[in-house]
Amino acid sequence: MVSRSSPSRPKDGTARPIPDGAAQEIPLHSGHRERLRERFLSGGSDALPDYELLELLLFMAVLRKDTKPLAKMLLNEFDGSFADLIAASPERLRQIEGLNDNMIASLKIVEAAAQRLARGKVFGKPAIASWDALLDYCSARMARAPVEEFRVLFLDRKNVLIADEAQARGTVDHAPVYPREVVRRALELGASALILVHNHPSGDPTPSRSDIVVTREIAAAAKALQIEVHDHLVIGRGNHASFKALGLL
Repeated sequence: MVSRSSPSRPKDGTARPIPDGAAQEIPLHSGHRERLRERFLSGGSDALPDYELLELLLFMAVLRKDTKPLAKMLLNEFDGSFADLIAASPERLRQIEGLNDNMIASLKIVEAAAQRLARGKVFGKPAIASWDALLDYCSARMARAPVEEFRVLFLDRKNVLIADEAQARGTVDHAPVYPREVVRRALELGASALILVHNHPSGDPTPSRSDIVVTREIAAAAKALQIEVHDHLVIGRGNHASFKALGLL
């Protein structure tokens, strides 16, 4: 058996040279970070399972420590969902033992980057022609929010997306919306059409009775000013509901 103890010293106090081929004590994660980075850079995100991608992310916040146990623990905390983890609020993340503010900031930067990437694929482009990208953007922005949020996408005459604004934030099952304010803002922006969007934190995108009522009120107020409401999207977890497709608009 090869001993891992420190090299013995002769009586004069000088260390004996380590023979060629002898084992040396090195940190268990030595070289692992470099190999993981290389796999990521050469193969992209598909080359890494979620826990290794998270491990790689945590490298930026943890300089001299093996981050694999922490990465696996964090994923386990969120039932294996990388998306749920990075979408969690800073307050929720601070409740997890072992996470500091640097680590939390790294996670939230990834979420912000994902949202901006999705936003870049739809802004300044015809919304109807970029419908899948629009759904991806709305999902990235709202699907995992802990409370209801009502947003309005404002379009110009060519249906190009010119603005996306939150009109209301509420509770887990309600966000107060005022049709007059929605239409007033559309006039300020010179919008010719709207797409209404809100999320259901429960994950079920089925429109509620109050969703239907407020949508019809907004559509009526907008129509009076020759502003069209193209659709109302309800965003759930991994799915959505379209008022237009359901015949509700």
